[in-house]
Amino acid sequence: MAVYAWEGRLRGKIQKGQMEAPSKSAVIARLRQMQIQPIPDRIKEKGKFSLSFLPKGVSSKELVVFTRQLSTMIDAGLPLVQSLDVLAAQQKAKFRSVLTQVKESVESGSTFADAVAKHPGVFDHLFVNLVRAGEAGGVLDTVLQRLATYLEKIENIKRRIKGAMVYPAVVITVAIIVVSIILIFVVPTFASLFKDLGTTLPGITQFVVDVSTFLKSNIIYILIALGLFSFAVAFAYRRSERGRKIIDAFILKLWLVGDLVLKTVLSRFCRTLATLTTGGIPILDGLEITAKASGNKVTEEAILEVRKGVSEGKTLAEPLSAKPKIFPPMVVQMIAVGEQTGALDDMLNKIADFYDEEVDASVASLMSALEPIMIAFLGGTVGFIVIAMYMPMFKLIGTLSK
Repeated sequence: MAVYAWEGRLRGKIQKGQMEAPSKSAVIARLRQMQIQPIPDRIKEKGKFSLSFLPKGVSSKELVVFTRQLSTMIDAGLPLVQSLDVLAAQQKAKFRSVLTQVKESVESGSTFADAVAKHPGVFDHLFVNLVRAGEAGGVLDTVLQRLATYLEKIENIKRRIKGAMVYPAVVITVAIIVVSIILIFVVPTFASLFKDLGTTLPGITQFVVDVSTFLKSNIIYILIALGLFSFAVAFAYRRSERGRKIIDAFILKLWLVGDLVLKTVLSRFCRTLATLTTGGIPILDGLEITAKASGNKVTEEAILEVRKGVSEGKTLAEPLSAKPKIFPPMVVQMIAVGEQTGALDDMLNKIADFYDEEVDASVASLMSALEPIMIAFLGGTVGFIVIAMYMPMFKLIGTLSK
């Protein structure tokens, strides 16, 4: 979806912001829902070329701490505006600016939900809808506590996965650097020596020398090509629905990695839906928000199909059972029991807890499998190059000893 910069009037005052939406008309409809009178001529799509896939300046940790602190302050009886003012002063520049704008919007008469909805880059649909439900029910502090707990659990999963990826990334990077140094600087020295000696090179040695020559002559072009390819993949993933679906489907099929990603998605699906339904969000709205928060285009489309089935009068478990590759029978059966007993929220949280543990187990399995593979690859590659370089030496020594 595109990002639109918009302007509108709220109680006679000009309001500005950005919003992610499929079209300009969707932006206008959303603004009217927020009780803002849109100014159509000032609603414009931001430039197509954007580095919006880069970090937006407000970390998940900052948002978690803010949500928890705001919940505590409201529960203690402090007015919302005063709480926002106090918390804004504690934040870094980016988040402080956002919270100041939120506070000003609330002071001018906006609800807290409408105020945070103007900053979709920081407060997503889940946050906005839960806050709106909390304000409507007069339980904003309770909803914020649940939201903070949810954000903390999601952040913990992300941190564990990122932590597990650090070691393989470091080893792979070191392996690439070591092999590149050998090919660019060491192998040419041997090649020059063999040329001076006039010896005929074995096939394996000639292959390594040819690779070294190619790499040394084209290293700049190779780096540029890799950079452009990485940028193109990231850009296509962010801007193209089809590109994102292809990449996400490929990730789900990867050995070990796909299983880890799917378990993470299932944990997030159950945790998000439980948080939303507990917060008073209707199941259809909850499924729509959960789909967008899944983080994978394939699972997002699957959840939207489930939502369609529920909207036609089916139970949640029925359309889920039609997607066995994404939603295992165990998940479907537990959800069905939760629906029958009226304890769907608790059952979803239990499933999420189970998959949190499964994520930990998958991370451990991934590390156990990758470590020997990476060591074998690095050792094998370096060993291959060393043997290739010494084979002519052995041949020369054998000739001289005769």
